[in-house]
Amino acid sequence: MSDPGPSVATEDAGHRSAILQLLNRVADPDGFVPFDRFMDVALYGEGAGYYARPGSPFGRGGDFYTAAHVSPLFGRTIAERVRSILASLPPGPSVRIVEVGPGDGALGESVVQGLASAPGIPPGLEYVLVERSPSLAGEGFERVSAAGRAAGIDVRASTGVGAEGPFRGVVLANELLDAQPVRRLSWDGIRWQETGIRLGPDGLTPATAPCTRAVPSPRLPEGAAEGSVLEISPMAEGIVREVADHLTAGLALFLDFGMDQTELLTAHPSGTLAAVQKHRPVRDPLDDPGSSDLSAFVNFDRIRAVARSSGLVEVAFRRQAEALGAWGLPMLLERAVGSAPSDEMRVRVHLAAKNLLFGFERFYALELAPPFRANDAPSRGVR
Repeated sequence: MSDPGPSVATEDAGHRSAILQLLNRVADPDGFVPFDRFMDVALYGEGAGYYARPGSPFGRGGDFYTAAHVSPLFGRTIAERVRSILASLPPGPSVRIVEVGPGDGALGESVVQGLASAPGIPPGLEYVLVERSPSLAGEGFERVSAAGRAAGIDVRASTGVGAEGPFRGVVLANELLDAQPVRRLSWDGIRWQETGIRLGPDGLTPATAPCTRAVPSPRLPEGAAEGSVLEISPMAEGIVREVADHLTAGLALFLDFGMDQTELLTAHPSGTLAAVQKHRPVRDPLDDPGSSDLSAFVNFDRIRAVARSSGLVEVAFRRQAEALGAWGLPMLLERAVGSAPSDEMRVRVHLAAKNLLFGFERFYALELAPPFRANDAPSRGVR
């Protein structure tokens, strides 16, 4: 194996130093860092976190794919659902599509192109990108803006769902909730304990501490098997609350992978935390934080409960493949196959669609709306 050279070694050492400095800032006085603080630094820490470093993590040259990278049919199908939502809104002020966590813009580009492919775009429609990663924010904005210019849709960036006050329209979030920092809580037979890491002379080591921070409603379960780990994400739940506070009419679409809480505790008693680099799992998520993607299954029981308690109405919760079928994927697939220029391209289109339907087995689509009012409720989906 060739020597990576002194410049690479120096860069790696500088990265580790930057991560440790950021962790020291958020550590408790005894050096303990709860896991959600660790994960926040590892993913989003300024200049050193996974999503804060230059370069795109998506695609063949990155670390993972999303459904939007598998086929533009994914975004085009979502565009059909978005179109139906916008059409259901009564006349009124301009509307927005707010995509949270757009990444490199692959989904936004397909959605905008899908909206432009048929009549019915509301006048003054805005597509707003909310991206925490500085490097991805620029890349995604350029990509979606180009599609927006061709479609006559204004594309701009914002700092949050509610940064500009209440609005009507659509909130779109694909593989966002799973990338939010999670608290990892361990049941010791009597109570839940906070897990995390401890900073010391030997680097980062796993650690446990008393659970002193309050857990927002809903309450944690009791009586789990001793040693069971439950992951919850206050930040993911906060995004849902922010949507509830600002979306006045329309729909929020959350597409992500996860399970209900009972299944998480029985099928994954050690938790679902995963680290991925170059499309392969990383054995130890504590090894070289900031160099790999970290994610955990979405606890959909908690997300749905938070949505209800925040006043949102659950329009539909179903498998992502089922939602895509209901939103128009078969029709769009038929068109795409019919317009393919060769047999090889027709096969590619079919294979990509098959991957969308069967390659994202644990993915769900959660549709949430503000309290229904006459004439502005989107059509209900299957519960």
